[in-house]
Amino acid sequence: MRIFCTGERHANGGPGEFVLARAEEALDTLLAEYRGRVQVVYLDPPFGTGDVFHSKIGKLTLPTYLDNMEESAYLAWMQKILSGAKELLSPSGSLYLHIDFRMSAKLRLMLDEFFGTQNFMNEIVWCYKSGGRATRYYPRKHDTILFYRKSAKVFFDISAVGRPRGSEKRNHMKRFIDEDGRICFTIRSAGKLYTYYEDTPVYPSDVWDDIEHLQQKDTERVGYATQKPEALLNRVILASSQPGDLVCDLFSGSGTTAAAASKLGRRFLALDSSPLALYTLRARQLKSASAHSLLEGESELVLRYPADETPGKVSLKRVAQRGKQMLLLESASFAPAYPLVYAAVGTEESGEFHPSSTDCKPKLPLLLPIDKIEEPVLQIVDALGHMAFFRV
Repeated sequence: MRIFCTGERHANGGPGEFVLARAEEALDTLLAEYRGRVQVVYLDPPFGTGDVFHSKIGKLTLPTYLDNMEESAYLAWMQKILSGAKELLSPSGSLYLHIDFRMSAKLRLMLDEFFGTQNFMNEIVWCYKSGGRATRYYPRKHDTILFYRKSAKVFFDISAVGRPRGSEKRNHMKRFIDEDGRICFTIRSAGKLYTYYEDTPVYPSDVWDDIEHLQQKDTERVGYATQKPEALLNRVILASSQPGDLVCDLFSGSGTTAAAASKLGRRFLALDSSPLALYTLRARQLKSASAHSLLEGESELVLRYPADETPGKVSLKRVAQRGKQMLLLESASFAPAYPLVYAAVGTEESGEFHPSSTDCKPKLPLLLPIDKIEEPVLQIVDALGHMAFFRV
C-alpha cells in the first residue's frame, strides 16, 4: 500500500536540516523558526548566465536548473532573498554572497542598502585556472564573494584560517636557521629587522588564489553542476563561526556547505528547489557519516519536502535469509521511467519516514533488511527525484 511522507529523519548524516523548496517561497517559514539564529549565510545563486545547467547521476545527464531570468526579475528575486537572509542572521553573523561579473556590481549596491556600507567587510576575489581561454578579451578567471556583517558585534577569527608560512623563500627575505634549529626568514625595512619563522601563520588576503577549482576527475566531485570545493567553504565557516553554530545555504545545490559545516562541527540549514539537490545532499551526507561512525546517533539529518504523488509501482516480497527477514525489491518504476537511484526501509510516524537501512546506489533485485520491524516501509527515488513510500 502506498503512503505519503513529507520528511525523513536519519540518525546520522547531520547535524542539520534540508528543505526542498524555492528560497523566496520558504523564507517566511524559515524566519518563523530561525530568525536571528544563523551565524553564517553562504549564498551561491544562479549568476544570470542565460544557460541551462546539467548534472550527472551515473551515466545519466539531467537538467538541474535554468539560469535565464530577465535582469529585472532576477534583481527583484534576489532582493527578497537577501532581505530574508539578513533577518536570519544573528547579531554576530555574516553573509557571503558568491557571484560573478554579471551581477556583482548591482548586488553589492543592494547589499549596501540592506546591511549599510559600514557593515561591508570584503570583496573577496576567488581566482582559478580552469575553464576556456578567451581571445577577444582577457580570460575571466575569478568569482566575487561579497562579505557583509550583520552588525559591529560580528564574530570573525582570521587566525582560524591561517596557514604556516612554510620553507619557501619570498619577498627578498633572507633564509637562515637559528640557534634552536628553526628555519626563519628576515627582512629589513625602515631600519627595523623583521623575523618570520616557517611555522608562523600567514593569513589569506581578499584574493583567494590558493584554492583550486574542482577538476573533472576530482574525487570530491558528486556530479552536480557548478559544484564548489569544500576548501572554499571551510575558509568561510572557520573564519566566521564557532563549533555548534548554525550555517545556512539557501541554494544548497551539490551540498558542499552542509558537507563542510558538518565536518567542522557546525550545524547546517540547507535549502534548494531541485529534487536532485535533495538526493545529492542525502547521499553525500550518509556516505560521510558512514566513514565517521563515531557520529552515529549524534548527528541527526532531517529532510523536508512536499508529498510526491507521481504514479509509481513496485514488485516486492518478504524473504528469509540466514534466519533473518529481508525485503526483496524485484522492480520499481515511475512514469516516465528513469533508473532507481536510492532505496531505503524503515518506519513511518505521522508522515515522517525513519530509515533503518539505506542504499544510495541500488541495483535490482535488491535485498533490504527488515528484521525486527513490525510495519516496514519502503522508500524509492528515481533519477528525476520522483519519490514514493510503500507500507509492506
